[in-house]
Amino acid sequence: MARVFNFSAGPAMMPEEVLKIAAGEMLDYQNTGTSVMEMSHRSNAFIAIASDAEKLLRELMDIPANYKVLFLQGGASTQFAMVPLNLMGENGKADYVNTGMWSKKAIGEAKKYGKVNVVATSDDKNFNYIPALKKEMFDPQAAYVHITPNNTIFGTRFNSLPDTGDIPLVADMSSCILSEAYDVSKFGIIYAGAQKNIGPAGVTIVIIREDLLGRELPITPTMLGYKVHVENESMYNTPPCYSLYIAKLVFEWLKNKGGVKAMQKINEDKAAILYNFLDSSKLFKGTVEKEFRSLMNVPFVLPAEDLNSAFIKQATAAGFINLKGHRSVGGMRASIYNAMPVEGVQKLVDFMKKFESENS
Repeated sequence: MARVFNFSAGPAMMPEEVLKIAAGEMLDYQNTGTSVMEMSHRSNAFIAIASDAEKLLRELMDIPANYKVLFLQGGASTQFAMVPLNLMGENGKADYVNTGMWSKKAIGEAKKYGKVNVVATSDDKNFNYIPALKKEMFDPQAAYVHITPNNTIFGTRFNSLPDTGDIPLVADMSSCILSEAYDVSKFGIIYAGAQKNIGPAGVTIVIIREDLLGRELPITPTMLGYKVHVENESMYNTPPCYSLYIAKLVFEWLKNKGGVKAMQKINEDKAAILYNFLDSSKLFKGTVEKEFRSLMNVPFVLPAEDLNSAFIKQATAAGFINLKGHRSVGGMRASIYNAMPVEGVQKLVDFMKKFESENS
């Protein structure tokens, strides 16, 4: 069967170049006689893979020397607990911005370990915008401020970072990491699940400023303390070896594409193709306020549920898969992460135009 265009929110489409390299190295990684899948994480070959992955990520994101990079397990959902467990010990409270389901889950988890102040929310309009944030809204005594810069389900995006002063800014970048340039020095912690822009599910990236280490609550399980993972260079236990290897290949692919700034331009072009059509369409409609539209996740709807269902069915048959929207929004959602080529977005729009002409 021919490859299709996979618009899944995650696990997401992977670069074909990466898949071909991995396929070629599946049985024998660089003359070691073993697959990375069966390789000891203590072997010289795998330690080199992990080291190269960190070097590439540092280069791609221009990560300052006073930040540590971790490759962990458990996804962003585990970080919902690790962040408060490791930072709440300072003041016992933190500020959160509620912009969707994943920030709501992070808030719910943080409440188990301290006081959570929701400084702003966009739930009044089903999270179709980013609420305005001003420096004076944040508690000077908060241990940190938590945001979700890109909202996978609702398709919104922070156009600028909030000014939190001296309060560490923590960001769940699961669906936007490496898609656009960020100044890492503006954050205390960045974390991201890999299965959207980095690789297969299994590895979680954590980038943490050194001065935030060693603040964990006494109840923090050993496996959930950042300091122990830093001290053991992400190998306190067996890491997700194969997922980390694929992440390294993706980092190489991205570097060869020109890096994050070059990829951001491509992503902006892809998003413009889709949003320009939605703005001109008489049948399809985007669900997000224009100012806050995501570059990665584009939700849209048709005027009737039977049309939504028909579109998804016909699109799947035509080779455009995983377009069904999340139940909280309905309709459709096209996730156009780094690996989605411009061609895929253009062909989707051509298909949407055809559907519109046949159903108007």
